[in-house]
Amino acid sequence: MFLCCGDALFDLFESGSSDKPGAVGLTGHVGGSPMNVAVGLARLGHQSRYFTKLSSDLFGQRMRGYLAVNRIDHTLCIDTGVNTTLAIVETGSDGSASYVFYTDNTADVSIEASELPEDLPDEIRVLHFGSYSTAVEPTAGSLAALARSEQSKRIISYDPNLRPTIEPDIDKWRETFSAYASTANLIKASDEDIATLLGKNREEQFVADCFNHGAELVFITRGPDGASGYRMDGSTVQCEGVNVKVEDTVGAGDTFQATVLHWLSVHGHLDGSDSLVGEVDIEACMKFAINAAAITCTRKGADLPFINELSGFV
Repeated sequence: MFLCCGDALFDLFESGSSDKPGAVGLTGHVGGSPMNVAVGLARLGHQSRYFTKLSSDLFGQRMRGYLAVNRIDHTLCIDTGVNTTLAIVETGSDGSASYVFYTDNTADVSIEASELPEDLPDEIRVLHFGSYSTAVEPTAGSLAALARSEQSKRIISYDPNLRPTIEPDIDKWRETFSAYASTANLIKASDEDIATLLGKNREEQFVADCFNHGAELVFITRGPDGASGYRMDGSTVQCEGVNVKVEDTVGAGDTFQATVLHWLSVHGHLDGSDSLVGEVDIEACMKFAINAAAITCTRKGADLPFINELSGFV
């Protein structure tokens, strides 16, 4: 069983121009990087749980329904009257997405340490963390405390997924990276995230930092150019991207993360209590994840694939 923690927001996309001056049409969909990962895992046939703080507002109600439809257990979630985080999403001509977030005193960034679950079920084998909920207080510190308390019992997965429009202080993101990377077995980051975090042409340093913090596997995603995978022994594998007609790239990185975790699970690498088991065929793992992410790119919004859609891939 997987437990993903953190972001719980609504992505609002422009639905088409209005003829009325001053009017904007929007369509909304549940979003948030770790929540997308939870959905991806559930659609791939896994028992998936989610932990966050959920609002009682309209968006929070729809979010509960979405989690239920996707068979994600959200009984650990905290109820609150605080409003849901919102994101305005603009897509470029190439399908790339840019975001403006509204997170001032919203539900998912207001988790206090005292609200963390006291005891997690033994069947939870992997905890996943990522994105702005790891950098905005009090949730950031609370989830970091959860990761620290569980790292000796379970596998920890981490995707920095930087959102500088929410937290513009890059030093804060560097502190966040150190805090979460020090608990993580598996770390995935995009090339854009690494450039923001450390500067251009610093990927080797990023990978070294991950392994110095204790990671066992590191992945770097490169959009249409595929991905790279790294082992502790210094070996590296590069995989090319898949050419598809891109609707938008929302949720592509989360799809990669979910399918990597799925692949590791079905190949028996997540059976250890607090470490990965056996030598991972990271080329096969990445090819599977890249193909899954390509499917998501052909759809609008974070619409992650189901397991039957991946039957043609290894």
